[in-house]
Amino acid sequence: MSLEIIFEDSFIICVAKPNNMLVHHSHHSRNKIEETSLLQLLKKELQADFYPIHRLDRKTSGIILLAKKKEFVAKFQELFTNNDIQKTYYGIVRGHSPLTKTIDTPVKGRDGKVHKEALTYLQTIDKITLNIPVKPYDSSRYSLVKLLPKTGRMHQLRVHMNKISHPLIGDTKYGDKNHDTMFLENFGWKNMFLHAHTLEFTHPHNEEKLLLKATFPKDWIDLFEQFNFTVPI
Repeated sequence: MSLEIIFEDSFIICVAKPNNMLVHHSHHSRNKIEETSLLQLLKKELQADFYPIHRLDRKTSGIILLAKKKEFVAKFQELFTNNDIQKTYYGIVRGHSPLTKTIDTPVKGRDGKVHKEALTYLQTIDKITLNIPVKPYDSSRYSLVKLLPKTGRMHQLRVHMNKISHPLIGDTKYGDKNHDTMFLENFGWKNMFLHAHTLEFTHPHNEEKLLLKATFPKDWIDLFEQFNFTVPI
């Protein structure tokens, strides 16, 4: 596999992570031999070590920033903690979602106990109704949504879409298995439809304004064609 390199300079590298790939294994992971992580793949392809600046779920595809040295990480992480970086995601969800919506339901932290404030802005880009039954209905409806997270809680977008009854397609934890099965049986699509598309920020070392984009995976391109959806630019 050859990774898409979106941007690179002396401080960072920005790549497009495929679906169903861990960014890195935990220290006690049992899957290190069977499953190649993003960091392992980068080391194999580029013969160098890299250090993640932010998180991206295994099931989420798209853009991720990594530092070339450990000492570079903190400066870039400040962009996220200070909300000085704009993250744009796209998702395919069940049902016809509202044109716009602000979602501010608290989300559990990484310890799974304490709920923390979370904020997501949603914009619906396109909609479709298919003459394919999904229980208990004789048709099925879907929306293409643009999601702007203003906080970075674990599984925030997945949880928020579930909370407003428009779960992401392919989300086996928070989604709707009947619709996931329909996508697989009728179109052969099994990945979760959540894609980290862009990052926009000012480089903390040289003040360069950057707008970085990750191309959509094959499932997405096929869906845009099949559903005649507007392709986000």
